Amino acid sequence: MSIAITNTLLEKTRSLSIEETLAFLANEFKDKVVFSTSFGQEDQVITALIGQNDLPITIFTLDTGRLFQETYDVFHKTLKKYKKEIKVCFPEASEVENLLNQKGPNSFYESVENRKECCFIRKVAPLTKALKGNEIWITGLRAEQSENRNDLEVFEYDEKFDIIKFNPLLKWTLKEVEDYLEKNNVPQNALHKQGFVSIGCAPCTRAITPDEDIRAGRWWWESSHKECGLHQK
Repeated sequence: MSIAITNTLLEKTRSLSIEETLAFLANEFKDKVVFSTSFGQEDQVITALIGQNDLPITIFTLDTGRLFQETYDVFHKTLKKYKKEIKVCFPEASEVENLLNQKGPNSFYESVENRKECCFIRKVAPLTKALKGNEIWITGLRAEQSENRNDLEVFEYDEKFDIIKFNPLLKWTLKEVEDYLEKNNVPQNALHKQGFVSIGCAPCTRAITPDEDIRAGRWWWESSHKECGLHQK
């Protein structure tokens, strides 16, 4: 059934622009369409499209408790510019307390398993709660961000979260994203000008050099698929 729905959505929106598709989804799935933002460049494009067109789509963000100050700065600027609520989802305090009491504040550096445990508590669990009861989840995923994302579709069923995922910028290049942001004067994270392309939690993100992969700055100390569990199949 879910595959049939994604195929139907692909067919109905094939000739529509991203703005028109967002409006169509908001109307077709009233009060059941959500967009998760981490205030990265791709997410800022989508926020601008939603905000400029005053679309009835809920925007939310996951505050892990370990974000860069620059991320909070762009969060604040985005609120001021678009005058649209961005709901904040926090991890369970007791889970974070237990993690730090048992393993300390930097256990994620010790193993991939520890890092995924921290990601689950701070990101995956809150996301699960935020998505519950909704039908469409809009993301800022792009195919060129990593090899793991090359096989994604514009519309796809996410079995893990039991929701249909819409990836409007899937085929966009980084240059197209940057050009849109500049042309529309969209607030951006100041860290992007300092070599940070993919920005997550402060202790798990570093700047990259021009010859490195886009995701190289995330969990740079480990050899893995560079995913936290939010979009991993």
